[in-house]
Amino acid sequence: MSLRDSLDLIRMVRPEAGTTAIDHEIVAERASSLGAAEQRVIKAIAALSAAGSTDEAALAEARQVVWQYFVQRELVGFRKHTDVIQELSIPAEVLVGLGAMTKTRS
Repeated sequence: MSLRDSLDLIRMVRPEAGTTAIDHEIVAERASSLGAAEQRVIKAIAALSAAGSTDEAALAEARQVVWQYFVQRELVGFRKHTDVIQELSIPAEVLVGLGAMTKTRS
């Protein structure tokens, strides 16, 4: 039985449930994709930390990966990044390259 056959059968029994399975799969894929993007940020920040913030290649890679992560977060509805900036310890030099404003602690 194909997915289409299964969905048709579900719709006959409970019409409102026809898209529930697909909706669930979409949400699961978004979560998985966002988790993978976060792991790329963690790796890039670790590589930058190991190389030193003066390593232009590592800094450029970290900026690119963080920018992609922020875009992906916004696409799924997360508009504020303050918490993840703090949780992932994203350095100010990475954020400055993105045009992000950060508060410094006194």
